Amino acid sequence: MSLRLKIQLIVVALTLMFIGAVVTLQYRAFKESVNEEVIAANRVAAQLLNRTAWLYAAQGTPAMLAFLQGVGRIRSNDVILLDASGNELYRSPPSAYKSGRDAPDWFADMIAPRITEQAISFPDGKLVMRANASRAVLDAWDWFVELVSGAILLLVAVNALVFWLVGRAVEPFAQIVGALKDVESGRFDVALPTLHGIEANAIGAAFNRMVRVLGMQLETEKRAIRAEAQLSDSRELARWVDHHIEQERRMIARELHDELGQSVTAMRSIALSIAQRVHGHDAPAEAAARTIADEASRLYDAMHGLIPRLAPLVLDNFGLADALNDLAARTRQAHTGVQVDVDVSLGDLQLGSDAALALYRAAQEGITNSLRHGRAQRLGLSLHAHGDAVSLELVDDGQGLAADWAERPGPHGLNWLRERVESLGGSFALEPVVPHGVRLRAQLRAPDSGGDAAATVVPTAGAVR
Repeated sequence: MSLRLKIQLIVVALTLMFIGAVVTLQYRAFKESVNEEVIAANRVAAQLLNRTAWLYAAQGTPAMLAFLQGVGRIRSNDVILLDASGNELYRSPPSAYKSGRDAPDWFADMIAPRITEQAISFPDGKLVMRANASRAVLDAWDWFVELVSGAILLLVAVNALVFWLVGRAVEPFAQIVGALKDVESGRFDVALPTLHGIEANAIGAAFNRMVRVLGMQLETEKRAIRAEAQLSDSRELARWVDHHIEQERRMIARELHDELGQSVTAMRSIALSIAQRVHGHDAPAEAAARTIADEASRLYDAMHGLIPRLAPLVLDNFGLADALNDLAARTRQAHTGVQVDVDVSLGDLQLGSDAALALYRAAQEGITNSLRHGRAQRLGLSLHAHGDAVSLELVDDGQGLAADWAERPGPHGLNWLRERVESLGGSFALEPVVPHGVRLRAQLRAPDSGGDAAATVVPTAGAVR
């Protein structure tokens, strides 16, 4: 049911109640008026006839009859003359007032008072006066018809006026509903004009503000989605680049190990063979050959020290645990006096190649920074599985972080490492250790089936040594 129809029905109901109240009050007034008029007229007629009837009655019935015929109709009364036997000798003529018309019986029953009758008896007859309210009731009926007709006209006029006014008042709501449907269909550039009426105008202004705010929020959300998509694309690109860089490193490392390593070994062997052949015959040639052999040996050792930094082949062949133990052993060998403790406990957890490589690079970069910048003498490297997540932690006893490490940008190696871990959905953190030293943490979640690590939510912090 529309608002317009509801208001119209309310107005109709109120108007009918008002008309009903007016008609009820008027009915009471009609009834009291008719009752008072009829009773008063009957009383006056009885007093008049009571005084004069005996004068004419003494002269005989013909005199009484002549008197009544001369008096004629007495208002609101019927006068009847009866002889001694009860025969009717005379009845007053009908009223000429609105002759030929009578009020409906149902209305007369409602309005007319109880019929009263008075009689005056004399020796040869009786005079009867009976109240007759038909003309007063007819007057009341005519007034009632005019009242009801006027009420109907008033009802029609009032409701027609209300229908028109309500139509004008609710006209702006059709525009509001149309604008809401436009918004529902996805249009956010719709705006309502200035609407008639204080309430409608306030609703229109609020709607326009809502659409503007909603449009701004949607635009912000679109920009956020685009930014998130760009960030995701950037992370995917970074992972793709890292993947190809690692492939190139593996290829270079294998080339160094297989091709250049064999060549350097062959050079050393040839140089030693030459030195043995010219031994005791050509001292300068022997010295030159042994110099070549020593340089080839040093080149071989430098090359084998470079290969793990390019690509940890032991990681591909034996797994992350053995690769970390190998990294610790090479660190102890390269830095005499440095203690590296390794604690690895992965259980049955399986890591993808990208996750294992990221954790290995985290340990490698952390050890390099601890020795180069922190001048640490003792390092603790641990790798533990917790449910479906694995965390690597490196703690050193070095000089620690700078006082303003949180505000300063981190070095390229740490930033690259952070981006690499986070691109795999993991977390990276660097924090000072009391009383001195640094703790590096990298945490990843193992894949459900065959994929690489996914995210695990851990607070991170950026830092620089």
